[in-house]
Amino acid sequence: MSIRKRSVAEFFGTFWLVFGGCGAAVLAAAFPGLGIGFAGVALAFGLTVLTMAYAIGHISGCHLNPAVSVGLVVGRRFPASELLPYVIAQVLGGLAGAGVLYVIASGRDGFDVTAGFASNGYAAHSPGGYSLGACLVAEIVLTFFFLMIILGSTDKRAPQGFAPIAIGLGLTLIHLIGIPVTNLSVNPARSTGPAIFVGGWAIGQLWLFWVAPIVGAAAAGVVYNAVFSEYV
Repeated sequence: MSIRKRSVAEFFGTFWLVFGGCGAAVLAAAFPGLGIGFAGVALAFGLTVLTMAYAIGHISGCHLNPAVSVGLVVGRRFPASELLPYVIAQVLGGLAGAGVLYVIASGRDGFDVTAGFASNGYAAHSPGGYSLGACLVAEIVLTFFFLMIILGSTDKRAPQGFAPIAIGLGLTLIHLIGIPVTNLSVNPARSTGPAIFVGGWAIGQLWLFWVAPIVGAAAAGVVYNAVFSEYV
């Protein structure tokens, strides 16, 4: 499969992740009397990855996340020469997903994008008021374990055909832990899309949601190869 086709698949997959996950947070989480809450948003993010893993996993690998792509490069599962096209496609997909969500959300009277628009944040912009240090640690650790789940479930020694379920449920669990802390990112493309529309503080804090997930993912790639490789 050509890199162009695989990048297009990553664009659509990341669009679905941002539109589906952030859409659940913006449109459904706080709906009066019927809101889905944190648990519903966590499940929505997990379902976006689960469904896309079956839809495009055989085409692009269904990374949907620059940190995942970096972790797979470090873990020797993905060629470094193809990293940039994937990251560009993922970021553009995230922006497009956030853009469509903005068009829909702004159709309601009283909509205020500065209220957050499912953006990730720390300190004053953390849902639970968690400090920068706490948010940094949370994003690194949760991304680390997300990549460990991905690397383990897609290992050729693992049972075949079940990886999307493990990865989707893993992302759901990670969101259940992390939404109160940072609104949970573990994905720079997911963070960038909403932040562009919010501007201001969201752009100013975006660095953490690139640095922390990439550090966590790269660490997982190193650890998995060092500890669990069949050649160790």
